[in-house]
Amino acid sequence: MVITGYQGLFLFYVGAVLLVNGVWLLGHIQDKEVALMDFFAGGVGLFVCISLPTRAEPTDLLPFEVTAYIFLFTFTYFWVAINRYIDADGRGLGWFSFFVAVTAVPVTIRLLLNAGGKLWPTWLGLCWAAWGFLWFLFFLLLVLKKPIGKLTGWVCIVQAVLTGWLPGYLLLTVPGFG
Repeated sequence: MVITGYQGLFLFYVGAVLLVNGVWLLGHIQDKEVALMDFFAGGVGLFVCISLPTRAEPTDLLPFEVTAYIFLFTFTYFWVAINRYIDADGRGLGWFSFFVAVTAVPVTIRLLLNAGGKLWPTWLGLCWAAWGFLWFLFFLLLVLKKPIGKLTGWVCIVQAVLTGWLPGYLLLTVPGFG
């Protein structure tokens, strides 16, 4: 399926960007240096978002739904990158993160209810729960100014592997995984 290939491509770089952002939040990468990975991952997301709907029939809503969700990631990564250059305090990004965290709730529920015991839909549903939690942490960190930078960094690193790199790699290399 075309969507699975695009998801694999994007998730692979979600793993990379979450890892780099987690290391950055732990204080091991400079602001402007982390922006490079965010711009790149945002660019991959933009490519997927432009390409995926062109492969679909207008009546096939699934590619458009997937595109809408990938745009949430894409916009987040571009916003993080730009904030590193304009030295913004991140409150706007924090409120956007709250919007995405709330959006992740019905996405998670729908994916898990419709998974039918299949591995990939179940994993994707759990990934959405994890991503919603991470975006909520960014809301707490950036808007409410909670001192959870290190926790958020470690959550990014763990999610880099479990919700990005590993499923992306499997989708790209294991026939029938998705």
